[in-house]
Amino acid sequence: MKVLRAIVAVALLAVAAIVGYGLYAHRPGGSAGGSIAVYYVGEDGETLSKWNVSLSPGARDTQSVAYYATAQSVAGPPPGTPAIRFPSGTVARSVHLAGTTATVDLGGAIASSQSGSLTESGEFKALVWTLTALPHVDAVQVTVDGARVPTLPGGHLELDEPLSRRSW
Repeated sequence: MKVLRAIVAVALLAVAAIVGYGLYAHRPGGSAGGSIAVYYVGEDGETLSKWNVSLSPGARDTQSVAYYATAQSVAGPPPGTPAIRFPSGTVARSVHLAGTTATVDLGGAIASSQSGSLTESGEFKALVWTLTALPHVDAVQVTVDGARVPTLPGGHLELDEPLSRRSW
């Protein structure tokens, strides 16, 4: 009888460990060694591609993963990859999640960028697709240096309302 109880106890512990690992590995941000999809737009302004980026050790909760995804999108794809990129010196200042909208505050070079419509569209399409690939994010509101702006200085893409995948 003692042997049977010991076997049942070990079996229950094994099941609990498997269930616990499953819950940990499938929470937002994934398990250790997890990755996220980061999108970029080709130089033609149309081609949308993605690459998987490993999560940093600190990016595990939804908020941290959203910030990390934003920072990776702003940094752009690996060097040598032909893609539309944010201007060098653009920084992801913060990301806040409320409901299904991520509010992304950008700063640095983007605040004075006067690039053309193809570039602006490509930069923000990549950012929006990256963030809306995360669970529970459907739209992205962009602010610049903490303020809601109607457009960037180039004036090509409206930023006063949240952007979604349907924006393109």
